[in-house]
Amino acid sequence: MKNQLITLFSSFFCYLIFTTTIQAQESIFDKLDSIAIVDEKVMMPMRDGVRLASDIYRPKGAGKYPIIFSRTPYNFNSWGDGKQRTRTAKRAYEYVKKGYAYIVQNERGRYYSEGEWDILGVPLTDGYDAFEWMKNQPWSNGKIGTIGCSSTAEWQMAVSALDHPSHAAMVPQGYGAGVGRVGAINEQGNWYRGGVEQMLFFSWLYGVEHDKFKPRIPKGASQEDLIRISRFYDLAPENPRVDMAKALTHLPIQDILKNINGKQEIFDKMIRRKPNDPDWFKGGIYHDDKDIGTPSFWFASWYDVSITPNISLFNHARNNSKDPFIRDNQYLVIAPTLHCGYTRATENTIVGERSVGDARLNYDEQITKWFDLWLKGASNDFKETTPRIQYYTMGSNEWQSSEVWPPENTQLTTYYLHSNGHANSRFGDGMLSTSKAKKDRPDHFTYNPMAAVPSYGGNVCCTGNAVKGGAWDQQDMEARNDILVYTTAVLEEDTEVSGFINSKLYVSSDVKDTDFTIKLIDVYPDGSAYNLDETIQRVRYREGYDKEVFMEKGEVYEVNLTPMSTSNVFKKGHRIRIEISSSNFPRFARNLNTGGNNYDEKVGITAHNTIHHSAKYPSQIQIPIAVK
Repeated sequence: MKNQLITLFSSFFCYLIFTTTIQAQESIFDKLDSIAIVDEKVMMPMRDGVRLASDIYRPKGAGKYPIIFSRTPYNFNSWGDGKQRTRTAKRAYEYVKKGYAYIVQNERGRYYSEGEWDILGVPLTDGYDAFEWMKNQPWSNGKIGTIGCSSTAEWQMAVSALDHPSHAAMVPQGYGAGVGRVGAINEQGNWYRGGVEQMLFFSWLYGVEHDKFKPRIPKGASQEDLIRISRFYDLAPENPRVDMAKALTHLPIQDILKNINGKQEIFDKMIRRKPNDPDWFKGGIYHDDKDIGTPSFWFASWYDVSITPNISLFNHARNNSKDPFIRDNQYLVIAPTLHCGYTRATENTIVGERSVGDARLNYDEQITKWFDLWLKGASNDFKETTPRIQYYTMGSNEWQSSEVWPPENTQLTTYYLHSNGHANSRFGDGMLSTSKAKKDRPDHFTYNPMAAVPSYGGNVCCTGNAVKGGAWDQQDMEARNDILVYTTAVLEEDTEVSGFINSKLYVSSDVKDTDFTIKLIDVYPDGSAYNLDETIQRVRYREGYDKEVFMEKGEVYEVNLTPMSTSNVFKKGHRIRIEISSSNFPRFARNLNTGGNNYDEKVGITAHNTIHHSAKYPSQIQIPIAVK
C-alpha cells in the first residue's frame, strides 16, 4: 500500500508540473496573441533565390514600427519543444509590447531555411538582403536593430561593414566567434588562439550541425504548407549523448567527429585550415580591414572564450571607424560571467566556485533605451546616463565605468620571472618581481602530449562535460611538475588589475615546435588559487600567422603571447601568480611536438622545454595596475 501511495503521489506530482508548464506556455501565447499579429514561416528571398524561414511578430493596429531582428542557426520552431517555443514567445511579447516588430530568422541551410549552411561562411549578402526586404514592408518604419548572443551575434559585425542604411543599431553579445583578425589577434572566429585550435567547435559542431543527408523540405514550398508541416516535423536532429571529455582525446583530431559518428562535412574542411588560410577571409567573419558602420552596444564577459578579442574589436570600432559619428556611438558592458551568462547574475554570483558578489545590472532597461534612441528617435537619457564602458571588478565586487579601455588610471607594471631553476609546481621557488633576474637560472619541464595538463576552469564555451568554466581553485593542478609557478610576495595593499595583460617569454626546446601557455591566478591567504584568464601560443607562429618558423635545439626564442584580460582586485594579503606550461587540454588541442600538421597525426613526441629569465632573457608579464 505504501509503494502504491508513493507511485500515486509521484504521478500526481509529475502531472502537476506538466500542467503548470503547459499553462505557463498557454499564458505567454495568449498574451502574445492579444497584442501581436503573428506571421510564421515567411520565406524571405535572398538575391540568389534562396529563401530564409522567418517568424514575424508585430503590433496589432495600423502604423509603422521599427524592427528588432535576430538571425540564428538555432531552432526556434514555435511548435518545437516547450522551452524553445516559450523562449521565442517571451522575447516577441516583450518587444511587441514596447512597440517593436520582432523578427527571428534561421540562417540559410538551417531547419526550414533553404540553401546550404556553412558555419562562419554564410554569405554577408544574406543580412543585407534581409534588411532590404524588411525595410520595404508596409508596416516597417525603415529602422532595424539587430540583437543576439553567441551565434545570433557573430554575423552582425561583418554585416555592419556593408553599411545598409536601415541597420540603425546593433547589440552583439558574446560575439567572439565572429571576430577573425583584429590587429595582432588572429583567432578566425574562435577556431584559433595563438595558432592553436580551440576545441570548443569540435564539440559544438557535433551538437548543432545538420547532416548532408538530412530530410529536406521541397524547394518552393508554400507558407501554408510550411506552417502545417512544422507542427509535425521539427527538423531538429537528436544527437546521441556523447562523453565529450573522452571524445576529445581521440587522435588524430581530424577524426574526432568521425569517431563518435558525428557529422563531418564542415568540420573536415575547417580542421585543415591554417590560421592564414584565404577561406577564413570569405563569408561572415569580421576582419579589421572592414569598417563598422553601425552604432553598437557590445556585451562581453570575463569568463567568455574570447574576452580579449571582444574588447579589442570594441576598441578597434571606437578608434578606427571611418565615420566620427560611429566612433562616438560605441558602448561596452563587461560582466563577470560565463559565455552569454549576463542575466544569470544574482545577489551572490558564483562563477565556477568563486563568489564575485552582486553582479546584477539593468541590462534590459539599457538595451531598450538604446533601441528606442536609434530606432524610434526617442529623446531619452541613454547617452547622458550610460557610461562608455561598464565593467565589473571582481575581488572588490563592484561595477565601475571608464571612457576608454584599459582605464586611464592604470599603469603597466612589469613583473619579471625569477627562480633558482626549480619553479616546477607551487612547491618550487618561482617568483615574480619588478626587478630583472641577473643570472639566467632557467626552468625546465617535460611536456608529454599523452599526459597533457588538463583544463580546469577557465574562459570557455560549448565543450559539454569536457571543461568546467569559470574560476576554480588551481592548487591541486599546481602540484604537477610540468607546470611552472611564479608568484609575487604577499601584497601589502589592495591592488586593482584592470586591462590587458601582456606576456613575453624566452624559450628553448629540443623539438621543432611546441606550445606555451600562461594562466593568471589570484592567490588567497589560505592558498586558494583562482584563475582569471589564460592564453597559449604555438611557437611556429611566433613571427606571424602567414609563415611557420620552426625551432632549433639549443636556440633561445622570444615568444609574445596573445594578451589576457581581466578586472580584479587582488586584496591585501593575496598574491599575484602565473602558471606556465605547454598544454591546457582539451580547451586547446595538444601540440604533438613533431612540427607536422598536427591535425592528421596520431603519435606525439615528448618535448623538454625551457623558460629563460635573466637580464639577457627578461621573461615577463606586464600587468595594468590602477593608480589611486
